[in-house]
Amino acid sequence: MSTHTLGIRKFDYVEFYVGSAKMVAYWFAKALGLKLTAYCGPETGCKDRVSYVLTLNNLKFVITSAPCPQTSSIWNSVWQHGDGVKRFSLEVDSVEHVFNYAIKHGAVPLKKPYELKDRDGIVQEAQIKIYDDAEMNLVHYDGYHGTFKPPYQSPFLNIEVNCQESLLLEIDHVVGNVRENEMNYWENYLNHAFDFETSLYFGPGDISTQYSALVSKVVRSKDKKIRLPINEPYFGLKMSQIEEYIREYSGTGIQHIAISTPDIVKTIRALRNNGMEFLSVPDTYYETLRTKNIQIEENLDDLQKLKILCDIEGKGYLLQIFTKPIGDRPTFFFEIIQRQQGAEGFGHGNFQALFESIERDQKLRGNW
Repeated sequence: MSTHTLGIRKFDYVEFYVGSAKMVAYWFAKALGLKLTAYCGPETGCKDRVSYVLTLNNLKFVITSAPCPQTSSIWNSVWQHGDGVKRFSLEVDSVEHVFNYAIKHGAVPLKKPYELKDRDGIVQEAQIKIYDDAEMNLVHYDGYHGTFKPPYQSPFLNIEVNCQESLLLEIDHVVGNVRENEMNYWENYLNHAFDFETSLYFGPGDISTQYSALVSKVVRSKDKKIRLPINEPYFGLKMSQIEEYIREYSGTGIQHIAISTPDIVKTIRALRNNGMEFLSVPDTYYETLRTKNIQIEENLDDLQKLKILCDIEGKGYLLQIFTKPIGDRPTFFFEIIQRQQGAEGFGHGNFQALFESIERDQKLRGNW
C-alpha cells in the first residue's frame, strides 16, 4: 500500500516510441545492461505495434514501434518527435480513485479507467495528459501473475548481449521541458491533480552560464517517491538547451530520466565499457572540488576519470552524470544519480559545469 494520500505508490514503467523497437531494445540491453522480459506484437495479437519490455531491479522500460506506419499514431509520434518518451507510468492502489480525483481537480483525461484481461489475471489502467502529447499512465497490477500485462507474453526473441553488469536500481525523477510561461501552469496542474507539492524553485540566475539560462521547479509527491522537475527557458544571449529541445522535438515533453544506483563508480565504469556516451567536464572542475576538502566515501580520482559530478548538500552529497542524447535528435538523455546520506537535491552546485558541457555539444551541432 502507498503512503501517498491518493495511493500513488511509485514510478512503474517508461514507454518509448521509436522507429525500430527491435534495434532500440538491443541497444538498451547492451548499453544499460537490461534484460528482455516481455514482448507483444503480431504473435500475441497486437497488429498495430511491437513492444519489448526490458528490466533490471526496479527499472522497467517499454520500447514500442509501429509495423504498419501508414495508419499508426505511433509512427506519427516518431515522425514528429523522433525517438522519445511517450508515457511514464505510476503504480497506484486504485486507478479509478486516482483518475477521478485528478480529473475533478483539473487534469485532462485521455483514456478512462479500463481493464486488460488474460488467463493470468486483470490489470487496470488509465491515461492522463501531460505536456503537449505525452501521457501519465496509472496502473494497478495486484493479483496479476503474467510477465507484464495483457497481451504481453514471454519474449519470442532472445536478446543475448555481451555487456558488463550495471547496478541501475530504479527511476529517481522524470524531467519535463516546457515553453516560456508554461512552467507555472504545469506546476499547478500536477500539484492540484495529484496532491503533489513544489519542493524547489530555481529562479533567474540560479541555472545559467554567460550565454544561456533556464528556470525550474521541482514538483513531487509528499512522500518524496515521485519527483517531476519542470524546466522552462529563460532569456540568454544564445539558445538554451530547453529551447533546443523544444525546437528539435517539435514540442514539449520528457527531456530526461534519472536512474538511481547504489554505486555510481561501478555503474558508470560498466556503462562506459558497454558503449554509453556521457557529457564531459574539464579537469579544472575536479581541481576546484579538491580545494573544498570535501568528505566523501568515493575516491576523487575515480570521479575525475569517469567524469562524475559531486555536489555537497547539507549533511549529504549527490553524485551524478549525464549521457549524451541517446537518439539522432539532441533531445532525450539519461542521468545516473547516487544520493548519499539523505541528499534530496538535484545537483545545484553542478549546474554551471553541466550547462557549459551541454553548450559545447550544442556548438558542435551548429545549434548555438
